[in-house]
Amino acid sequence: MNSSTVLITGGTGSFGATMAKHLLSENVDEVRIFSRDENKQDLMRNSISDNRLKFIIGDVRDRNSVDMAVKGADYVFHAAALKQVPSCEFFPMQASATNINGSANVIDASLRYEIKSIVCLSSDKAVYPINAMGMTKALMEKIAQSYARNYSDSKTKISITRYGNVMMSRGSVIPLFIDQIKSGKPITITEPTMTRFMMSLDDSVSLVKYAFSSSESGALFVKKAPACTVETLAKAISILLGMEKQLEINYIGTRHGEKLYESLLGVEEGQRAIDRGDYFQVSLDARSLDYQIYFDRGINEIKNTEAYTSHSTRQLSVEEVVELIGNLPEYQMFMRSFAK
Repeated sequence: MNSSTVLITGGTGSFGATMAKHLLSENVDEVRIFSRDENKQDLMRNSISDNRLKFIIGDVRDRNSVDMAVKGADYVFHAAALKQVPSCEFFPMQASATNINGSANVIDASLRYEIKSIVCLSSDKAVYPINAMGMTKALMEKIAQSYARNYSDSKTKISITRYGNVMMSRGSVIPLFIDQIKSGKPITITEPTMTRFMMSLDDSVSLVKYAFSSSESGALFVKKAPACTVETLAKAISILLGMEKQLEINYIGTRHGEKLYESLLGVEEGQRAIDRGDYFQVSLDARSLDYQIYFDRGINEIKNTEAYTSHSTRQLSVEEVVELIGNLPEYQMFMRSFAK
């Protein structure tokens, strides 16, 4: 991606900022940050002093601003979304406007301006979705795949990446737990046996780069990740802060739209998934929409495959989570800022 122009929608978020730093270290010509929050753009401009970083105020819901941002780019990393489960539950039309219609605007513009590749960021909540956030992300995936299927001769390659909980990202529970412990308050846990995937911001960037390097349009990529229970996570953070003896937990019950565990691959996807070592790749189902030809014959073989979930993946111990979080640069930076 050297000597190229990269657009990051939702670029002031945790993923966008981390991706931008990685791209700037790889000698790209220009990184465009597209978002609607001028304050976050100003903070990012001051924290990353690099004249290759260009800021564009706009909204993925607005086709005109999307067109202006996409035109002339070589690559697009589409991260703009409404991601908070409770807010999407209460305002599903807003989630739909951004995650579905906004994504369609970005993908459509990418094809019209013939960019080389677009990677759309999705979520484990899109698998067997029970909440509005997951449902809108699942439809975003379907839209991306439909463009790849219907415009198979396009010069633009479309890929999807699906990720689990990202440690120390905005919306991560880790900073909340740290604040509660340091303030002498009980940690609030919804359900102690609830499991979540544990990914770092660097993991999410590696996943996107892997998707960019693929030559197959319409493919879905998942990075393998360990998991732990939220109770294990709470205990690990209390140990990191030297407050394990003072740890007090308040169990508050599950919130709107929460699952006991998350899935990165459904059973049906697992049957078609290709194991790429650190990643799973699920190719586009490019069969004809003429269902008449499948009345007499369908898929020849159905594998006995389980879903890839935060319950079925490798479970981290408290000690492993302590080491994992303690070594995160984002955690170390957060603790330094917390001490000021």
